[in-house]
Amino acid sequence: MGRLETERKELIEMLRSKGITDELVLTAMSKIERHLFVDKMHLNRAYEDSALPIGSQQTISQPYTVAFMTQALKLNKDMKVLEIGTGSGYQASVLAMMGCRVFTIERHLSLLNSARKMFESQNLMVASKGGDGTVGWSEHAPYDAIIVTAGAPHVPETLVNQLKDGGRLAIPVGDRESQELVIGTKINGKLETMIVEGFKFVPLIGKNGWN
Repeated sequence: MGRLETERKELIEMLRSKGITDELVLTAMSKIERHLFVDKMHLNRAYEDSALPIGSQQTISQPYTVAFMTQALKLNKDMKVLEIGTGSGYQASVLAMMGCRVFTIERHLSLLNSARKMFESQNLMVASKGGDGTVGWSEHAPYDAIIVTAGAPHVPETLVNQLKDGGRLAIPVGDRESQELVIGTKINGKLETMIVEGFKFVPLIGKNGWN
């Protein structure tokens, strides 16, 4: 077994020890090779539990954050998931590996193009487009779940509208420096939320985000 494979196994054990119990999430993360998504100069840190820069002032999220947010959505195979902020493509790849139908939006076209190459090389079916993620992707709505990988000043109503009744949303909300993770379930058209502390994200830029 190579060093990277060993490190990936250790990462999965660490996620278990931190309370990640969803086997669908853990299995997907054990199969997706995070080292392919990080910058060559950070290769030796690919399986550390930390966010890493990927260019365009964006980051690949900390593995625990990916696992926690994904688990919070309570996903099953064939569920339709909208991701706001494709970034490196790592989160979308995990969702696709879980058997979800993934739609993802990224405003940095250079990142989007790299992510598309990653999806192709892994034979993962992910629908993607460039644009303002804060307005969602109404053509494919409603979604079973929506995951937002950047910090918003508030929960965009447009995204709540594109969520199925009974659907779940995970979004960081706060100021540009620190956020709380909002986990919401849409019940009778309204979002019922719980708050989880201790996460940090890049700002969500767009019409319904930061300028």
